[in-house]
Order: sequence, then C-alpha cells, then structure tokens
Amino acid sequence: MKKSLVILFALFGLFLVSCNRDEVNAVDEDLTEMVELSAARSAAVTDTVTKQKCKGKLTEVAAADLPAAITTYITTNYAGSEIQFAGKDTEGKIVVGLKLADGTSKGLLFNADGTFNKALEKYGKGAKLTKVETAALPAAITTYITANYAGYEIKKAGKNEAGEFYVAVKLDTAVKVLKFAADGAFIEATTPPAHPEGKGKRSKHGK
Repeated sequence: MKKSLVILFALFGLFLVSCNRDEVNAVDEDLTEMVELSAARSAAVTDTVTKQKCKGKLTEVAAADLPAAITTYITTNYAGSEIQFAGKDTEGKIVVGLKLADGTSKGLLFNADGTFNKALEKYGKGAKLTKVETAALPAAITTYITANYAGYEIKKAGKNEAGEFYVAVKLDTAVKVLKFAADGAFIEATTPPAHPEGKGKRSKHGK
C-alpha cells in the first residue's frame, strides 16, 4: 500500500511539473508574439510607402474584417503566409504586414476597394526579428530600462535587419514593448497589439 502511495504521489508530482512547464511555455510564446507583432506594426506604419501614400493615422483592422479581395490576393500570391498586422488610413487604403511561409516578412498596400496598390519598400527589414539574449543587449538599453522601468523584468528581445531593438518588459501582468535605435537610444514604448487573426486562431493563408 505504501509503495502504491509513493508511486501515486510521484506521478502526481510529474503531472504538476508538466502542467507548470506548459504554462511557462505558453507565456513565453505569448511574449515572443507580442514583440514580433509590435515590430510588424511599427514596420508597417513607418514604411516609406505608407508615409507617402497613406493619409492620417492607421487604425488597426482585424483580419476577418479585411475585404474579400485582399484575402483572396494574399491566398493566391502568398500561400502559407500569416497576417501579422493590418491597418486602414482615413481614406480607406489598407496596409497589411505578412509573415511568409519561409519566415521572411512582406508588407502590402491595398486601395480602398481591395485592389493591390504596391509592396512596402522597407517592411521586411523592419518586421523580421532575430532573437537577442538579455545579456547581449547594449548597455544603453538595459540602463534605460533600469532607470525608467523600475521593477520591470526584461522578458524577450529581438533585433531587426535595420538594427532596431524591440524589448518586452513585464511587471506583474503589465507588459510593454520598448523600441530602441541601433545605438541603444530609446524611441518609443507601446502596448503590444492584438494578433489580427485572433488569439489562438492564427491561420495560414493559401493552405
């Protein structure tokens, strides 16, 4: 009987460890996504094409609310891609940021009627991130965070091809994504955007 109880408690312990590991992995994935989506939004908003052709601030749009012409275009031309950002200007033009099947990024501009207008010129360099360990961040970044976000912990960080850093910091349940220039100079702090496909409902277009 005693042996059975020992085995039972051991199995229960393994179950708890497994559950805790799953929870940690889920939180880890969520934070990684927050950093990636923040980079995608920033890349789409600041792209040279967006600035030249769009009027006013972009308002984020859920993937389900995109015109059928746009989703059909994406499915046809970028099979296996994932929408990471979608935003509409005051005239109805829509900017869409994609993560392609090969892991690269592509930004597209559409007219108000959903017809394709032009590819964003620098989106790929701004949206695609390479993971950066906390210890490898420039001293200027960690010093800034220590001074301005006391109590926050650096959870995730990434660097785009343009050299900019995106850093997720967390205090209790509050998460901010901080953007820094290549030299470590602070640019802006943002609240991570929601995934346009919906949490846990991301789809691969064209599959």
